[in-house]
Amino acid sequence: MTGTTTSTPTTPLRVILAEDSVLLRDGLVRLLQAAGFEVVDACPDAATFLASVRRHVPDLVVVDVRMPPTFTSEGIEAALVVRSELPDVAVLVLSQYVEERYATELLAGRARGVGYLLKDRVADTGDFIDALRTVAAGGTALDPEVVSQLMSRARNADPLERLTPREHDVLRLMAQGRSNSAISRELFIGEGAVEKNVSSIFLKLDLPPTGDDHRRVLAVLQWLEHGGAER
Repeated sequence: MTGTTTSTPTTPLRVILAEDSVLLRDGLVRLLQAAGFEVVDACPDAATFLASVRRHVPDLVVVDVRMPPTFTSEGIEAALVVRSELPDVAVLVLSQYVEERYATELLAGRARGVGYLLKDRVADTGDFIDALRTVAAGGTALDPEVVSQLMSRARNADPLERLTPREHDVLRLMAQGRSNSAISRELFIGEGAVEKNVSSIFLKLDLPPTGDDHRRVLAVLQWLEHGGAER
C-alpha cells in the first residue's frame, strides 16, 4: 500500500476593514481574499467597525484615519480603542495622511503588532500583503515618511500638547497663583480631581518629584515658555 501524507490546513488570518471609500473597500476585500485572508467584515465608519471588532475579535484590523461623520480622526481613534481594549489584535493604519499625534499614541508603549502605511506610497500589492502578515505576526510595518514625520515631531514637541483640555485649565489657574482649593471652586470640581490633574500635568511635563525643585513653579514656567498664556 502506498502511504499518503496529509497536512493540516493553515487557518487563515481573520481581518476586519474600516474604509469609507466603497471602491477602495471592495478592492481591499478582493485583494485580501485572493491572498488567503478571511475578511470577517468591511465597515464604512468607525462606530460600525468598533462594534464589529468587539463582536468578532479578529487577528488583524486595517483602518483608515479619516472616516465619517467628521472625516477627521475617527478611524485612528478607533484603532487606539482596539489597541487598548484588545491588545492581541494587530492594527494596521492605511491612510493618505500622517496624523502625528495619534500615530505617536498608537506606537507608544508597545510597538508590536502595529503598522502605519500611506495609501499613495504602497507601490506593490505583494509588499502590502507582506506588511499585513508581518503586523499580524507581531511585527511592525511603518512607512519611512511616517517615521520621518514622527521624528520631526519629537524634535519639535510642545509638551503642552500632551495635556487634556481640563489639564490646560488647571495649569492656567496654577499660573495665576491659585491654590488647589481655589482651582476646585473655579472649575466646579472636587479637590481630589484637581490633585489628580496636577499629578498628571507633572507626569506629562516630565517633572518627577525632587527635593530641590518646586514642580508647580516649573510647570508654570513651561506653560509660559510654550505660549500657554496666549492659548
